[in-house]
Amino acid sequence: MKTIHTVQELRQQLGDERDQGRRIALVPTMGNLHEGHLALVRRATELGDTVVTSIFVNPMQFGPNEDLAQYPRTLPDDQEKLAANGNHIVFAPNVHEVYPNGLDNQTSVSVPGVSEGHCGASRPGHFDGVSTVVTMLFNMVQPHVAVFGEKDFQQLAVIRKLTRDLFLPVEVIGVATTRESDGLAMSSRNGYLSESERATAPALYQTLLQTAQALGDGSKDFAALERAAREALTQAGFCPDYVNIVNSLNLEPATPDDRQLTILAAAFLGDTRLIDNVSVSR
Repeated sequence: MKTIHTVQELRQQLGDERDQGRRIALVPTMGNLHEGHLALVRRATELGDTVVTSIFVNPMQFGPNEDLAQYPRTLPDDQEKLAANGNHIVFAPNVHEVYPNGLDNQTSVSVPGVSEGHCGASRPGHFDGVSTVVTMLFNMVQPHVAVFGEKDFQQLAVIRKLTRDLFLPVEVIGVATTRESDGLAMSSRNGYLSESERATAPALYQTLLQTAQALGDGSKDFAALERAAREALTQAGFCPDYVNIVNSLNLEPATPDDRQLTILAAAFLGDTRLIDNVSVSR
């Protein structure tokens, strides 16, 4: 496995891979890798001949009061995990390599519609940062396929739309959320939880499952279900940000005629913001 830090070297290396007719798969990450990330890498090995995992903590997607400075940087450990899971190239640029003119002078990509509401409402500017860096990575790597986790359901919808709208020749693949044995969605931010908070955290997924069961049983009073879910999370010790039942394709509020539904949720446990989702077919 090779680690590359500059776009110039990356393009040279991947040019050689393309000359050999190899299919390139990209897994964008911010590092601090866990089993959820590694599941994406293993899926990428099935989809491509050369797997590139990017590790870049993107300052453009962090708000002024978020955890950019504290976000774990664990490159040596990440490299070991990636090598053991079939990855071929680690692309780990620094901030100046990605934003040589600074964030204030950086062209940005904004995706209307699906980036609004939900996490987009709670974290203004977040999805502009995600959309911009993903577009840049697509141009740097020029992959045939890119793999993302479904835990970040809104992010995946945003990336799919920007890829369609900008006619980017990249196949975007979503991979089901990887969970701990108690159901908690794997996330780098789970490491911020205290012992007692970690014991409480699976209640988020359990609440979504209960809501999904009600939807599967035919309930169409979405507002009441959302309200009940927020109340359940509050009673469990969370501070709910939102619980929204949406059309799975466009992330608009669900209507009684929708057949594919997704329950999106975000909630604080102490200072840690957790997100999760469950989809339902009716």
